[in-house]
Amino acid sequence: MAHAKMIDTMPPPAAATEGGRRPTDVAAAGGAPTCTEQGLPTRNGNAAPPNPEVVEKPERRRFTKAYKLDILSQVDACSGAGQIGALLRREGLYSSHLTNWRLLRSQGRLDTAATKKRTVKPSNHHAVRVTQLERENARLKARLRQAELILDIQKKASEILGIPLKALDDGGNDL
Repeated sequence: MAHAKMIDTMPPPAAATEGGRRPTDVAAAGGAPTCTEQGLPTRNGNAAPPNPEVVEKPERRRFTKAYKLDILSQVDACSGAGQIGALLRREGLYSSHLTNWRLLRSQGRLDTAATKKRTVKPSNHHAVRVTQLERENARLKARLRQAELILDIQKKASEILGIPLKALDDGGNDL
């Protein structure tokens, strides 16, 4: 009991820890703090400035069809327990790679002779032009209906007021 009271009255250590971990800039057991980069000691106890250089985003790995087929043939040749896992670790692959590659092989998309190089699909300019012309046609029909309505109103107004209108022949010329 006396031992428990003595622990409660003791001051906390200089580099107090929370949950068994200490902050990154606090030294272990009274030693000088070290720079987290390159393991060098910090100057005047201050942390080293962060590296301002932006790390380039890693490029995604791409596997050729020949490589995929080679790996699948090696996997098919594995017979013992743990051989596939060892192969995957050696090549730095995941089991999901095998799953996807097996699916591609069953669909026939890994056959090097049967497939051609991927190209951009040619855009269908005719379909785009047809939709533009259909929109323009609808717009012009609406304007024609409006113009015919205005002409009908003008004819009725001229009849009411007794103003004679010039008659047009079939070509649109005055008689």
